[in-house]
Amino acid sequence: MTTKMEYHNPVLLHPTVDGLDIKPDGVYVDVTFGGGGHSKEILRRLGPNGKLFAFDQDEDALANALPDERFTLINENFRFIKRFLRFHGVKQVDGILADLGVSSHQFDVPERGFSTRFDAELDMRMSQKNDLNAYRVVNEYEEQDLRRVFFDYGELKNAPVLARTIVEARKDHPIKTTDELKEVLKKYLPEKVRNKILAQIYQAIRIEVNQEMDVLKEFIEQSLEILKQGGRFSVISYHSLEDRLVKRFIKNGMFEGEPERDFYGNFSVPFKTIGKLIVPDNEEIKINNRARSAKLRIAEKI
Repeated sequence: MTTKMEYHNPVLLHPTVDGLDIKPDGVYVDVTFGGGGHSKEILRRLGPNGKLFAFDQDEDALANALPDERFTLINENFRFIKRFLRFHGVKQVDGILADLGVSSHQFDVPERGFSTRFDAELDMRMSQKNDLNAYRVVNEYEEQDLRRVFFDYGELKNAPVLARTIVEARKDHPIKTTDELKEVLKKYLPEKVRNKILAQIYQAIRIEVNQEMDVLKEFIEQSLEILKQGGRFSVISYHSLEDRLVKRFIKNGMFEGEPERDFYGNFSVPFKTIGKLIVPDNEEIKINNRARSAKLRIAEKI
């Protein structure tokens, strides 16, 4: 039996849920349930006939399931949103909320290996059902693949030397823990920027382990299919890689390139942007450090 876990306050709670423009009898999806903060607020605004489906691939989140007959929690990755909503007889919804990235809870449990603060086995899986973990990335990936991970997902200019250093070090013995990884890379971690660079290294490995960019693309494309006309899409991202994908797709319905224009030079886009980019104020950042890099974008399906 999973016991209730400590989760922090949800980021940008009211602006994110306001962005969904909740209809009392609507059907909504919170694809990143976590501690249930956003879901509770959605349920508070729904009427007796409204419905909320939530997704979370992390088994720890199941302990936070809400005792409400309007609520269904699905223990799956949100890349399967369409499949599992269909399983529950739902083809279209009025709004989708996503609070991307790692939950505060996952950072705060040392043995999950997400945090630069603790020594732990190299894991970083958001779902314990996944085969790929940080140990396998660090110890089994070819040098060129490690280089790609650090460059693409950590945006680290010295990706080649980091990859080479890891490959050389693991010839002697496997790199098993986060502290061992830090030790291997310590000469590339100057004191002034140590935490920043470590955060980029961890982010890169974590994104690879959880296939976060592929998952995000699949999720966004399916969201477009699932949303009703006039349905709302409310997404919080935490780093430029995520935000770029969300922003581009909202703007022109593609992740790369430009959509084709018609004879008159117009192109049809799937969403219209609602309001401006929203970021947390200093007060929220003071209360919840995780909020400091959050960016909220809201869109409506045309």
